[in-house]
Amino acid sequence: MKVLTLWTYSLFISADIIMQLDDVVSSTISGPRVEEAMWRSLRWLDRCIAAHSRRSEQSLFPIVQGGLDEKLREQSVKEIIKRDCPGYAIGGLSGGEDKDHFWRMVTLSTEYLPKNKPRYLMGVGFAIDLVICSALGCDMFDCVFPTRTARFGCALVDSGQLNLNKQIYEKDHRVIDEKCICPVCKSGYTRSYLNTIVTKETTACHLLTIHNVAYQMRLMSRIRQAIIEERFPEFIKEFVSIYFQDKDIPVWITNSLKSVNIEL
Repeated sequence: MKVLTLWTYSLFISADIIMQLDDVVSSTISGPRVEEAMWRSLRWLDRCIAAHSRRSEQSLFPIVQGGLDEKLREQSVKEIIKRDCPGYAIGGLSGGEDKDHFWRMVTLSTEYLPKNKPRYLMGVGFAIDLVICSALGCDMFDCVFPTRTARFGCALVDSGQLNLNKQIYEKDHRVIDEKCICPVCKSGYTRSYLNTIVTKETTACHLLTIHNVAYQMRLMSRIRQAIIEERFPEFIKEFVSIYFQDKDIPVWITNSLKSVNIEL
């Protein structure tokens, strides 16, 4: 009998990018448990590196931990950099902490991580967070949000979400987003049709999932293109304006963008 450990399993699944095993604690707690988790994650990282035999085929990303403690997170980043991995993940955030703490910990992490390697922010999926955190130096993201919100009948658009359960969409014969090039919008599925089936058929979930994932991918493509064309600040201002419309822009967004010299 052979024991299947995390270290060997991560090789067997043949993913292009594999993550170290880390000790994740709630982002809303503090104290000795956070420090314990940070050091344990570093020890586990070393074991992952030692077991990583397919380096030419798989990229192993370590994960920055440290909770909301600036000193611990800084220490975690500095220790991880010593391992010289092909990319780095920022973990332990987007777990219910105040947004002001969230963006500051993201910034602290990206300030220390090498700029010539991918910086992956884990568990972040709201469109506004993708835009802001891209400005703060993050390159990659993952989240269940686009698929989860699809299961609740919500479609993602630049102005936020369309809750297609609502009665106002019963006679709305427009597609979800006229600018969208996803198969759902291009095929002409209307808001009215989706409203009719959203609580009755799993087809609605499938269609909204396709649209939402396509929306997120297109958003990141637009961000990337704006950066290449050196108009990213203008893109952010326009996106924030559409997203919030006549609502007040949260202070954390204003402050986070000011930190990278973008004034709304």
